[in-house]
Amino acid sequence: MADNSGLTGTPLGIAIAVISSFINGSTFVLQKKGILRSRDKGCSYLTDVVWCSGTLCMIIGQVGNFLAYNLAPAVIVTPLGALGVLFGNVLLGCRAVLASWILEERLNVLGKLGCIICCCGSVVLIIHAPKTVATSRQELEDGLSDPVFVTYILLVVLTLVALIVWVVPAHGTSNIMVYVAICSLLGSFTVPSSKGLGLVAPDVFGEGQPSVGAVALFLGLLGVLAVSILIQFFFINKALECFSSNIFEAIYYVTFTSTVIFASALLFKEWMGLTVTDGLAMLCGLTTVCVGVILLRISQEAVINWKEKKEPKKTD
Repeated sequence: MADNSGLTGTPLGIAIAVISSFINGSTFVLQKKGILRSRDKGCSYLTDVVWCSGTLCMIIGQVGNFLAYNLAPAVIVTPLGALGVLFGNVLLGCRAVLASWILEERLNVLGKLGCIICCCGSVVLIIHAPKTVATSRQELEDGLSDPVFVTYILLVVLTLVALIVWVVPAHGTSNIMVYVAICSLLGSFTVPSSKGLGLVAPDVFGEGQPSVGAVALFLGLLGVLAVSILIQFFFINKALECFSSNIFEAIYYVTFTSTVIFASALLFKEWMGLTVTDGLAMLCGLTTVCVGVILLRISQEAVINWKEKKEPKKTD
């Protein structure tokens, strides 16, 4: 049974996660700017200095996330990315200032309201999410072999294949949710892999000869993490080529949070520690998130005018 011994590093993990969220926020802005610059020059964004600096920020942010996931529960660390959107879009923090200054992007009132609502939903998820933490490789192996988790992973893989092979060519450039869905579903692999590497690493690099099973599990998780991150990286840049970084970041963080919480609950059996109150609160939080996402999608095409429309004067 998992205990609370893993919570000793939680404050440090949360601090690292907050810093990483802002670094990752600047990643979207810099990469988007690099894509726009290269488009004006008629060259590949892979050679643009601004885009490369955004990629470097992404690497630093991912390293920070890896450390945070191994110092605090994933259900606490992951939604902090959405809090970065909250600080950026609502309080005009560093990320939104960068987006406004560098990309000249604006969210209308409906979009900002959607950001507030969906991020408040993520805060509810943080407060009421299960707090149990896996502390051993055996718990991880038990979770990976559980039929429910295996079935979930197979469904995710099939969904990803369908999205990448059939949906992306047809609707990728016209519907932001296609790229968001791909990147969010990959969170079912990246976060559990990051947490799993932290659990397996002591057995592999500790004193004594590591077992073959531990080494195989470590390499397998490392491979899954690397492939997942590369696919995410590719489709994030595809999304930034076609859509506003403000809207993509907000929707992506929220859906990614929901996916990771669900996958972590299945893998580490975190749902077993939920009370009825927490379960209902999480359901309300997810509903709130969905409403916020809908508002964000509507804001892309909505035009809001606060001025009273004057009727033309009749002439005789």
